[in-house]
Amino acid sequence: MQPGTAPLSSYVETWHPEPVTAHDPMDPGPTAAVSALLDLPGPAAKAGDPLPPLWQWFHFLHWPAQHDLGPDGHLRAARFLPPLPDRQRMFAGGRCEIVEPLRLGEPAERTSSLAAVTPKRGRSGELLFVTERQEFRQSGRVCMAEEQDIVYRSGRSGGGRHPATIDDGSTPDPESPWHLRLQPGPTLLFRLSALTANAHRIHYDAPYCRDTEGYPGLVVHGPLLALLMLDVVRRNAPERRVRSLSFRLRRPVFAGEHILAEGTPSDTTVHLRTATHRDAQHATAEVTFA
Repeated sequence: MQPGTAPLSSYVETWHPEPVTAHDPMDPGPTAAVSALLDLPGPAAKAGDPLPPLWQWFHFLHWPAQHDLGPDGHLRAARFLPPLPDRQRMFAGGRCEIVEPLRLGEPAERTSSLAAVTPKRGRSGELLFVTERQEFRQSGRVCMAEEQDIVYRSGRSGGGRHPATIDDGSTPDPESPWHLRLQPGPTLLFRLSALTANAHRIHYDAPYCRDTEGYPGLVVHGPLLALLMLDVVRRNAPERRVRSLSFRLRRPVFAGEHILAEGTPSDTTVHLRTATHRDAQHATAEVTFA
């Protein structure tokens, strides 16, 4: 924000959006599509099977009218978007408690509500942390509760410390036997945007990324980093059921860079990270087993 403008908290003093409920048939199609995206040999789950943790992100999708999108591809207005001028948005992290996993083929209900609004001041200026809570039910039972932390600012921060060019040759070295690698390109990012109804231009419009947002290239979806860390667990401990998880998205990764996702297991938990040659912790996570 520019000096002399109103604090961000003043814009949300009377902002109290009501909870909203959505329904989804939990069709197996999205899981099959995500499995193909990740080059799995077959669907990670079929009808009647438990859904892998965080794969609920591919359900309950909302497809707004085209005229409802802003110039960056995000919605201009929505129930849980704070009424800030020149709003900029970043997914910062989240948590999930799993009583029992959602199952494919069984209709599910999701109730979304505003959990917290917290103004903070960072190195780049004033920020607003908004936490959205979602509860998922099947057959009347609460199966899972998820919280997502979204960071907002008013106006642009003047860019971050990003590389001038993208190095698509360097690879980070693993420190754990639990690891997987991915080098996401424009096609993968485009397909992931389609699977999540995400029209944010930083994931598919390279000129916009460079000229407007100040990035060296397409930005890898933050949720993909979280999904990769959870897939490290799913691939290496398929018989273990995840009871809870938390993750934090720290610094962006760009299309073409080699990503390493790895985890260090103990008896009841796994500590995870995603790395590139530039940074050892673009994202971090912790998983607790039931």
